Amino acid sequence: MIVALGLRAFAEALSPAFRRVLWKSLGLTVALLALVWLALTRLFAWWLSGVATAQDHPLVTTYAGLFAGLGLVVALIYLIPPVSMLVASFFLDEVAETVERQDYPGEPIGRPLPPMTAAWEGLRFALVSLGVNLLALLIWFVPGVGLLAFFAANAILLGREYFELAAGRYRPLAEVRALRARHPGTVTLAGALIACVVVVPFLNLLTPLFGAILMVHVHKRLAAGAPALQAAPDI
Repeated sequence: MIVALGLRAFAEALSPAFRRVLWKSLGLTVALLALVWLALTRLFAWWLSGVATAQDHPLVTTYAGLFAGLGLVVALIYLIPPVSMLVASFFLDEVAETVERQDYPGEPIGRPLPPMTAAWEGLRFALVSLGVNLLALLIWFVPGVGLLAFFAANAILLGREYFELAAGRYRPLAEVRALRARHPGTVTLAGALIACVVVVPFLNLLTPLFGAILMVHVHKRLAAGAPALQAAPDI
């Protein structure tokens, strides 16, 4: 069932109804990642310029630059989850309302989160995700463990973040968290689908839009008490 919702969310993310928000989301995501890339490269260049060995041996500088480039690519992969959370906080209400009007006609439309609340929640989760992913990055070179830690941490964090932003349009945060606590497996499985998108190059730029659409559908199912979801085992 979660896989079916994921396929539906992916198809909708590429549909004409979401074309405008897709370009805005992509633009902001790319801009933020470009700023991070620029900051990291400038930081590395500054550090390298202060190393006497690099100045005395140009070959060291060349190899250091190659390894730094690879390292920055890995770092950006780990930074996509927190960046996506921040971007999602800006566009979730627009995305959610489109899903609600298109797929759930006749049902009440959710109440948009106050801009400051949405921005704060997005920033808070982004900082938490950044810290967790930096810890995962430290064990990147442990065979199998680094990728597993990255995926597991983001399945939990992305599931929680996107669900709370989507459900927060309908109920207080305390009720949102109570609903999530009753269905931890469903929310985490949905988060795992978002994490799968995160690890695919270029496709991961769709993470904010895909995650927002998916969690609107997940919340609708959980709030309606769909039998298939109630019967699904929580993990």
